[in-house]
Amino acid sequence: MIYLDEILQGVKTVGITGHIRPDGDCVGSTLGVYNYICDNMPQVDVDICLQPINDKFLFLRNSDKIKEKADGNKIYDLFIVCDCAAFDRFEDFRECFEKAGKTVVFDHHISGQEIGDMNMISPKLSSCSELIYEAMNPDKISKSTAECLYLGIIHDTGVFKYQGVTARTMQIAGKLMEKGIDFTNIIDNTFGKALLESVQFCDGRCIFTVLTKREMEFYGVTSKDLGGVVEQLRLNDTVEVAIFLYETEKNEYKVSMRSKNIVDVSKIAKRFGGGGHIRAAGFDMAANDPRDIINNIGALVELQFNSAQR
Repeated sequence: MIYLDEILQGVKTVGITGHIRPDGDCVGSTLGVYNYICDNMPQVDVDICLQPINDKFLFLRNSDKIKEKADGNKIYDLFIVCDCAAFDRFEDFRECFEKAGKTVVFDHHISGQEIGDMNMISPKLSSCSELIYEAMNPDKISKSTAECLYLGIIHDTGVFKYQGVTARTMQIAGKLMEKGIDFTNIIDNTFGKALLESVQFCDGRCIFTVLTKREMEFYGVTSKDLGGVVEQLRLNDTVEVAIFLYETEKNEYKVSMRSKNIVDVSKIAKRFGGGGHIRAAGFDMAANDPRDIINNIGALVELQFNSAQR
């Protein structure tokens, strides 16, 4: 196990980043590390670097300190990457990583690669925020750090509904709650309802919805406003697989998938160059018609359904 207190010994400058289009777990884990360092090691010069985050996460302490652009001239003693372990997942800040004196990677994805000087990749854990908690001294976790980690855990577990949740996950959540966080509001205020029209297929066992770039412009939303949509789709009682697509550029789509009990969506994502977890995965794909993407996914889902029935 890699412990933050140990790797931070003697360090004067630290950079922290996570993956592109940061979701709740990415924001929670990176900002959790940032707050932990600020609280316990005020002598350390620390930066957090991420692409723009969802406005719903701005209540987190020090979210206003997030830098959206890298300082190419700054060389960090230590650079920490959370919630991803592949260079193309944090390309905006790769130069900072490569110039740093020492690099550490915390990730919980099965597709994670050992790209750092030190790597803690634990696919069995529910979230990177759970992994980060294990790397911290629990007695040194402040309320603001606990808020970050709790948010990360609930967003990557669908509020404790996904398969990766263990008794230890619940124990950690309880320890974070004991720090005095307003856990009810964190859940209520950071999970939006799926307001888009959705379509069920595969006899109601799958559901999908698509948002085009034109529609996003019409409604005045960006990618950072879409957190929680696929999780909300998955809450339908009859649904095994939920799929959410949104257009990032003309005819290019970001695809997010969630499943409950049967389908391994990480296998499907890998077929299209993506990755993730058994119950939560995604990929990017170009298509003139997003229904072609749905058809491709649907065929692979059907294969898994048929295999499970044998």
